[in-house]
Amino acid sequence: MSAPRSSKQAAGEAAARLVKNGMVLGLGTGSTVEFFLQALARRVETEGLQVIGVPTSQATSSRAEELGIPLTTLEHHQDVDLAVDGADEVDPEFRLIKGGGGALLREKIVAASAKQVVIMIGSGKRVARLGTSFLLPIEITPFGQAATRRHIEHDGKCKAFLRTSDDGGAFLTDNGNYILDCKFDKGIANPVTMHRKLSEIPGVAEVGLFLDLCDVVVEGRDDGKVEVHKKPAK
Repeated sequence: MSAPRSSKQAAGEAAARLVKNGMVLGLGTGSTVEFFLQALARRVETEGLQVIGVPTSQATSSRAEELGIPLTTLEHHQDVDLAVDGADEVDPEFRLIKGGGGALLREKIVAASAKQVVIMIGSGKRVARLGTSFLLPIEITPFGQAATRRHIEHDGKCKAFLRTSDDGGAFLTDNGNYILDCKFDKGIANPVTMHRKLSEIPGVAEVGLFLDLCDVVVEGRDDGKVEVHKKPAK
């Protein structure tokens, strides 16, 4: 008997079924995306599904190549039909915290280029208020990082922690930047205002608040079932 699917696996496999022939896909980064890539590769092999992907990280690019998923870049395909990615938190207004995998800048560029964005989550990722269960990642330039960190803590009223690698050194994004993971004692009351304030700080390359960049949430449950939530039309 096969082992039951995890909630992330259920979400990834369900999202792969949303892909249509001929699509240009934005390929996100992270553990849930791994299940999506595996399921997508199976469809490419067994169904002859023709797609081409824009990876949001070097890790995703390497994994997609291993699985036989054709790749391209935004320079060659600037219009993405469907971006599929994970999230660390999703609130009732379909706003997200992303960046746990360290690819938030590229993920946001690809999401902003997509006609539709599907976000896959496992159980426990839906929250009433962002910043309550996951730290907010902020990508910053190495130059002036101490000053940037001080401004982020002051303007955001948060505590910022420099993300480190397994060797103890500073974690570097694919863009050669650092990431600060920021803790808000009571969460983020107004994500729109917070995003604006943090984005205006010199040295900040990108903030892991994704606002108005999610159309569909594919939520895997612990029992292996899936719920699909569509953002209400404005």
